[in-house]
Amino acid sequence: MRVTDIHVHGFGTYDTLTDDADDILAMARLHHASGVDAIVPTVYPSSADAMRRSMAAVKAAMECQRKDGQGDAAAILGIHLEGPFLNPAMAGALDKGSFRQPTVDNYLRLVDGVGDAVRIVTIAPELDGSLELMRFLAANGITVSMGHSDATFAEAEEGHRAGARGVTHIFNAMRPMHHREPGIAGFALMSPDVYVEVIADPYHLSDRLIDFIFRVKNPERIMLVSDMVRSGPVIPGDGAARDATGRLAGGSLVITEAAARLNALGIDRSLTDRAIRENPALYLGLDND
Repeated sequence: MRVTDIHVHGFGTYDTLTDDADDILAMARLHHASGVDAIVPTVYPSSADAMRRSMAAVKAAMECQRKDGQGDAAAILGIHLEGPFLNPAMAGALDKGSFRQPTVDNYLRLVDGVGDAVRIVTIAPELDGSLELMRFLAANGITVSMGHSDATFAEAEEGHRAGARGVTHIFNAMRPMHHREPGIAGFALMSPDVYVEVIADPYHLSDRLIDFIFRVKNPERIMLVSDMVRSGPVIPGDGAARDATGRLAGGSLVITEAAARLNALGIDRSLTDRAIRENPALYLGLDND
């Protein structure tokens, strides 16, 4: 079964902030060399024109693979739009100035000409208009995830009823759990049919919290993701991918490395194998031979 990363922005000197399909193909080759068989390149929120250029580059790379074969590259399965329909209060390292109101019209204008390549969209379910957009996307075969969100438990539950099937990088850029309001993270952990992305590098989550996730969450719904970004300057003594302010900008391990790290921490290999192979395929509705 294929190793699949459903949330990845870049690798090495390449990322999705490009209008060149060759950059996406180069990124796919680097992932393949690291043991990853398939990826869903993830586009950052930005201006509509910049996002369309990024999406067009991914779509062109997909078409190139269909025409010429995958060769030594990870298969490109489609586009993951991480925004722009997100909560500015939970922007994390993303550009909150580019966030937009979640409406069907705004989505259709954004993906004009490239919408057939979109595979996943992350949306904050508490925003006005989100539920209608989620229902539209789900009805059109697009996987909806909830993330960059300040949603309460009830608001996340509404998002799930509207068609959301997953939660983007659980605990990161979302309302924290509280003993009187478990929030979107609590909803994700307690809902057996909801998928969760987990960034399992040493920086995004405590190792104890990762162990907690694997102890309490349905093992059929955990997916390791890299959230990797283009490599930049590394702060001495710190291998994390950070921006100029020192804030985490993305992941720092491919998912094969992350799985091996978790195995060394004592998490059973059968669970991590499922989290990088079977579960992402089921999430995307793939026949994962």
